[in-house]
Amino acid sequence: MNAPQGFIGKSVVRREDTRFLTGRGQYTDDITLPGQTFGYFLRSPYAHARIKSLDTSAAAAAPGVVGILTGDHFKAVGGLPCGWLINSLDGSPMKEPKHPVLADGKVRYVGDRVALVVAETLEQAKAAAQLIEVDYDELPPVINPAGATSAPANVHDDAPGNLCYHWGIGDKDGVEAAFKGAAHITTLKFRNNRLAPNAMEPRCANASYSRADDNYTLYVANQNPHVERLLMCAFVLGIPEHKMRVVAPDVGGGFGSKIFLYGEETALVFASKLLNRPIKWTSERGEAFLSDAHGRDHDSLAELALDKDGHFLALRATTTANMGAYLSTFASSIPTILHATLLAGQYKTPKIWCEVTSVFTNTSPVDAYRGAGRPEATYLLERIVETAAHEMGIDPAEIRRRNFITEFPYATPVGLTYDTGDYNATLTRAIELADVAGFPARKAASEAKGLKRGLGYSAYIEACGIAPSSVAGALGARAGLFEAGEVRVHPTGKVTIFTGAHSHGQGHETTFAQVVADKLGIPLEDVSIEHGDTGKVLFGMGTYGSRSLAVGGTAMVKALDKVIAKGKKIAAHLMEAADTDVAFENGVFKVAGTDKSVPFAAVALTAYVPHNFPHDKLEPGLNENAFYDPSNFTYPAGSYICELEVDPATGVVRLDRFTAVDDFGNVVNPMIVEGQVHGGLAQGIGQALLEHAVYDEETGQLLTGSYMDYAMPRADDLCHFTVETAKGTPCTHNPLGVKGCGEAGAIGSPPAVINAICNALGVKDVPMPATPFTVWKAANGQA
Repeated sequence: MNAPQGFIGKSVVRREDTRFLTGRGQYTDDITLPGQTFGYFLRSPYAHARIKSLDTSAAAAAPGVVGILTGDHFKAVGGLPCGWLINSLDGSPMKEPKHPVLADGKVRYVGDRVALVVAETLEQAKAAAQLIEVDYDELPPVINPAGATSAPANVHDDAPGNLCYHWGIGDKDGVEAAFKGAAHITTLKFRNNRLAPNAMEPRCANASYSRADDNYTLYVANQNPHVERLLMCAFVLGIPEHKMRVVAPDVGGGFGSKIFLYGEETALVFASKLLNRPIKWTSERGEAFLSDAHGRDHDSLAELALDKDGHFLALRATTTANMGAYLSTFASSIPTILHATLLAGQYKTPKIWCEVTSVFTNTSPVDAYRGAGRPEATYLLERIVETAAHEMGIDPAEIRRRNFITEFPYATPVGLTYDTGDYNATLTRAIELADVAGFPARKAASEAKGLKRGLGYSAYIEACGIAPSSVAGALGARAGLFEAGEVRVHPTGKVTIFTGAHSHGQGHETTFAQVVADKLGIPLEDVSIEHGDTGKVLFGMGTYGSRSLAVGGTAMVKALDKVIAKGKKIAAHLMEAADTDVAFENGVFKVAGTDKSVPFAAVALTAYVPHNFPHDKLEPGLNENAFYDPSNFTYPAGSYICELEVDPATGVVRLDRFTAVDDFGNVVNPMIVEGQVHGGLAQGIGQALLEHAVYDEETGQLLTGSYMDYAMPRADDLCHFTVETAKGTPCTHNPLGVKGCGEAGAIGSPPAVINAICNALGVKDVPMPATPFTVWKAANGQA
């Protein structure tokens, strides 16, 4: 499949950045409605407690207070839903305790929503919240997921032993047989540390209700407004969907944390009708640490069986996954469908068995965070592969080459079929760019300074654009995974695109316009992109899982194809030719074998000024829409190499160089892709070296609830990145040949960093985050 020519493949400067950099963006908090009031949530100071009594009388009488809502107001509505059903190995469905909008008789984590105070000003709402008297009966919390099933307390009475589900995939008997015949077995036990998302813009919502037409409008910082509307209306509040408009304007980052339906915006919508006033709530940063869904938090045991030559025979993985206090929107699918199915990686391992135990704890809910299951799978796999290489005395690159998949399509033992790839090519190029040949000399130079130098590899693969809906549904998805697009051609030939994908930093307004301009042969400035508004966009499933171009872009292309097909019929009429003889190229309709031609703009005008129009065959106008449900995932892949120095006296790690070579298939805008990889690398390296959301195991208090305690990566924690997009292997099942790039950096980088530290110190494992103290202990034999 050849990539289209024209705007595709060009590093066009992002069009949206002008307004972002000059302060002309419009975020949810920028929106102030007539009669605006402000909401503030009283949150639980305890991880686990019964609410014996709750007195709001003093708060209700405080200055400026418009109303106060508690759990009693929501007894008649549904709980926040989980969008993916997972069945345990015994066939029983996962436990789904009710996730109340506001706490109903019990709080289950520090930060759990207890009451919503609405006042004329935010300061008045905060002051009134302090007057609410809550009598708590504190209960012992369950904090450590590893011991959750044997803990004396239950987070939910209807989830005994704190078990959500016990699930598995693969060939358990085949794996056991392979292990019995193995020449070497490598075992590694580790934790994939919990992360707080920390998008630049905190969560925000502004809800209003119109008595005139019984309609609601919700402005919200969200990645998928149509899904937000569907879940809130159909499963919680019982509002007819056509009575709710959800608008997600400019959104300042999400990384998955803004996919979900949260209780805050749900409570605001409900309260806006009850109080007949618009209500705005904007999360504070400390509040975000407590209440945004966290990511990762897996305890895993990985075992790899190999023959005497280092060929993989079988992989066995056992994981305990922390769900937190409640099931968030997609939480159940992260350690199962999006994690275990990626454990083949780039390797032709014949047998795989993965067993996952998901548990409830008295901590913030855990859900998708950049990569969502794939970083956890890649970390497990690439750490065990690197460890096996060192144990067997095989070069880490060589052991990977011996086991790479080389023939496609390839059906893995855990349910996926890779359509294309060239893993040897990306690894070879990464080794070249990283100057691995010069590593021994650099290592010697570091040793002369009393420093340890290490080199670490990571060969990742991810599955993007979850699909098709029929397969996802069979695996437990409770929603479709298609995308919708609409092309509206105006009489002057200008084009507006309405897409169900949502941009929160990815550059859709540029990239999507490049595809449209390329396809129609029109100037880039003649294309505008509309997204994030259920009142304008036909439908959509939003942006997550690197699906925007592969799924949303394909829906858009299918609609463009319809426009071109109708345009050919109009042009044929104008040129007195058969439409089968009309070709469209570079913005012009031509009759084959003649010099007759009509430009796109003339056809557009004819569609809307139909004086000379085939009325007997066509309707006026030039608008088309399309839905697209992919036949498979896309499978980006790449090779990462990290080189670093460790000071054994202090444990300080200094990244020296980081090389990333990715195969994203066809690339629409190389500059945007490079930026996406840079951002992902920063987040992945942050997880490896710095970030960790830590709870006190006695009290359940979040110990890392601010930037004073939670270490975000900064520029001086990183190094120069050498990033290259390989001459890709295009995806075979979408017309653009694209694969997705947004999560790659965060997926492939953590194991590369930890592998490099282990290589430098000559140790088997260093837990994430590899803080100076952690590394110092490992360097001095105290791990």
